Amino acid sequence: MNLIIINGPNLNLIGIREKEIYGNKSFESYYESLQKKFKNININYFQSNHEGELIEKVQEIGFSYDGIIINAGGFTHTSIALRDAISSVSTPAIEVHISNILSREDFRKKSYLSDVCSGIISGLGLLGYEAAIKFFIDSK
Repeated sequence: MNLIIINGPNLNLIGIREKEIYGNKSFESYYESLQKKFKNININYFQSNHEGELIEKVQEIGFSYDGIIINAGGFTHTSIALRDAISSVSTPAIEVHISNILSREDFRKKSYLSDVCSGIISGLGLLGYEAAIKFFIDSK
């Protein structure tokens, strides 16, 4: 099984920024722990602060992978182009948010991705990524 975690803008600062929201563990160290925990799953990781690079990655893997786990960061609330990329590929996607976006600012309550994703995980911290992996394993 081939899965990919795609993180959007500012998520490269997990473990450094707003620790009360995002925690103090870097995503890279968390990613390493996921790879160890799910040894039989090929889990790739891509992060970019650039909308076009995220779209290109979705298009690149969107017909050959078993699942996309996407945390588009701020692009969740602004990017129709990223939404269109996800809806254009055959690989199913799960939308993940570290914080509970429904308990934050009003502008974060609208996601352009939700209706083209198989599910949404919000507010579980980094464990949301693990829940998404388990979803793909269980649905196979």
